[in-house]
Amino acid sequence: MGDELTDGLQAKVLTVSDGVIHGTREDRSGEALVALLTDAGYEVVEHRAVEDGVESVSVALTELCDDFSGLVVSTGGTGFGPRDLTPEGTAAVLDRHAPGLAEAMRLVNPLGRLSRGIAGTKGLALVVNTPGSTKGCVETLSAVIDVVPHAIRLMAATPTDH
Repeated sequence: MGDELTDGLQAKVLTVSDGVIHGTREDRSGEALVALLTDAGYEVVEHRAVEDGVESVSVALTELCDDFSGLVVSTGGTGFGPRDLTPEGTAAVLDRHAPGLAEAMRLVNPLGRLSRGIAGTKGLALVVNTPGSTKGCVETLSAVIDVVPHAIRLMAATPTDH
């Protein structure tokens, strides 16, 4: 359950998947992220899906981050498949990169070394890419979720203990 660290914090989830968009795959990873964030005390205010691709991801992230202070988590498109272009779409819209978050996320599992996911800021939103597998997205977000409230409050110039 959430606590005072996450009180008032909001999150959005973006599933990047051709299969989900075309109805050939269930959005289990997006649903798992919504559950994880809700259990951690975040108010999940939006969950949407887009097809794989640089433009689809960059447009969706721009819309999700516009006038939003909180966490935006994507799932899918971080591997080596020809349509895995989430990091490129994310990089196209970030104001600043947060490589420490992406590095920590990769360390949770040996397969994490195959993730090309990135993290960074767009406006007052913190954006992180997670893998498309249900286990992978939960593991990687769990690796950094403890520091996310502090990062979001720093970006919003909200007083912190730091």
